[in-house]
Amino acid sequence: MPDELRPSEGWGVVHLFVDAVPGASGAAKVTRALEEFAGADPQQVIGFSPLGGRADLGLMLLGPDLAELDRVTRAVLDGPFRRVDGYFSLTEQSEYTSSEDDERARLEADGEADVEAKLAEWRERMASYLDARLHPRLPARRVIAFYPMSKRREPDANWYALPFDERKRLMGGHARVGRRYAGRVLQLITGATGLDDWEWGVTLLADDPVSIKEIVYEMRFDPVSAVYSEFGPFYTGLVDDASTLIARLTG
Repeated sequence: MPDELRPSEGWGVVHLFVDAVPGASGAAKVTRALEEFAGADPQQVIGFSPLGGRADLGLMLLGPDLAELDRVTRAVLDGPFRRVDGYFSLTEQSEYTSSEDDERARLEADGEADVEAKLAEWRERMASYLDARLHPRLPARRVIAFYPMSKRREPDANWYALPFDERKRLMGGHARVGRRYAGRVLQLITGATGLDDWEWGVTLLADDPVSIKEIVYEMRFDPVSAVYSEFGPFYTGLVDDASTLIARLTG
């Protein structure tokens, strides 16, 4: 394995779902590996107990070095756990993010008196927003939900056959729905095109599961979801310290 492998843009993200193997040993080694991984900033671990019994333990692992991500993933699977499901993706910027030309046109259309000053403020906000997309520091929330998704490529609903401007217009409407849940739901969209079976991974963090249910339901009516999206399995779990969850499962 390489000593280090860092993507040219963004960080790696692994969503791992495992079942405990009765009577198997090695829980302490797994706990130590996860603690060491999370202790090396900016690497992060979110542990959770998947609701509905779809898996015994869920882990979201995030960091800039793919070799480290692989090492900690294999350390977990080398312990008293059996893989149920797993996904790999990268944090990314959206190609549909508003450009400076878009913002300038909007300000001029609104009759803004000092366009340049407003643009300077916009650049600062966008720099912070884009950095949070590529290098997220995920907050402590009580509930996590994850699902993979892809865009359809059917004859009557082929996302990739649409002109870029039309895709950008549709994604703008999709984003407006998401922004209505600011403060209630943190959304992290990670890219997996060419890296995993699905093209994107969607992670939602909230303190109230109703907020997750509502945002997903409302977005289903948006054309981006209703016409052009396919969804994989949904996992929802209660967030807890990974070592606590492992101790509960393995005794």
